[in-house]
Amino acid sequence: MSARQPWPRWGPLPRSPRRHRLRVLVVLGMVAALALFGLGAGALRWGTDHYGDQVARIPDAFPAGPRPPRPAAHDGGRTFLLAGLDSRSERHTTGSDATARLWTYGAQRSDALMLVHLGGEGHGVHVLSIPRDSWVPVPGHGSAKINAAFSWGGPPLMIRTVERFAGTRVDHFGVIDWNGFKALTDAVGGVTVTVHEDSYDAARHRRWTAGPHVLRGADALAYVGQRYGLPRGDLDRITRQQQFLRGLIGRIRDRVDLTDPLGTARTLDAVTRTLSVDDRMSNSDLRDLVFGLRDLDASDVHFATAPVLRSETIGGQSVLVLDRAKLRARWHAVETGAVD
Repeated sequence: MSARQPWPRWGPLPRSPRRHRLRVLVVLGMVAALALFGLGAGALRWGTDHYGDQVARIPDAFPAGPRPPRPAAHDGGRTFLLAGLDSRSERHTTGSDATARLWTYGAQRSDALMLVHLGGEGHGVHVLSIPRDSWVPVPGHGSAKINAAFSWGGPPLMIRTVERFAGTRVDHFGVIDWNGFKALTDAVGGVTVTVHEDSYDAARHRRWTAGPHVLRGADALAYVGQRYGLPRGDLDRITRQQQFLRGLIGRIRDRVDLTDPLGTARTLDAVTRTLSVDDRMSNSDLRDLVFGLRDLDASDVHFATAPVLRSETIGGQSVLVLDRAKLRARWHAVETGAVD
């Protein structure tokens, strides 16, 4: 494995005002696997080495000390924690094209968060979205919104926070910022979504009309970022994230074709240049991932949202209180292949 653009170590920066821009994350394992789906065995091995070298690695992403054990009846799959980052920068902060150092803690928060389990023995892929406003214990900081963990301690604190709350063991970590999201969306020629009803986003002064829309860069960000004007606010925004991700995966699959090598190269370049992953993920891990998911169908990908008990106002903040016991029970069923 060679790392094109490792991240510098974390260091504190003064906190700046939060900007309401949601960055949808891209599931690295799913996207890379599906994108390389049609290349064939020989090209696949070359592709994962060539494009794997372009994926930026994050050093020291995992927390030190004891980690949660895997369940005794674990299905042999792997769990990813993936985040979309509010970079507050016009420069790239993730991927091999990153030029800004603003992803040090205190400079940005995770604005979209998903647990992804790539199941063993044909158990499919399960994606669990965690609302950014979830009120959880953050080790060493008391309770706070879950997206603050990245700001305070980068990937190690984010991983530790999720592991302790969800009772899981994270195997890999990946991030993408809003610049990378826009570049990836543009590279696949946009993503088609269906808006189910008219709405108005007062934060962005943007009106959406019901019907199909082909979304690129900035429009795609506005769509997955809207929560004002939607009946369930952040929960409806998560639904949009999941809908968009399905469409994005489909577009990547459509554009990767041996009969169009130039289009394939451009798409894979966009996928691999916009993402950053932990430095424990080697090129051989990526190759194994691709071969393991080469027969994956859209019906094998299951989306869910962390169960919410209630909404509250704590310290002047609107937060969501999750049903921790139900979340843990569901994720345990996912990891052991027993989920319905």
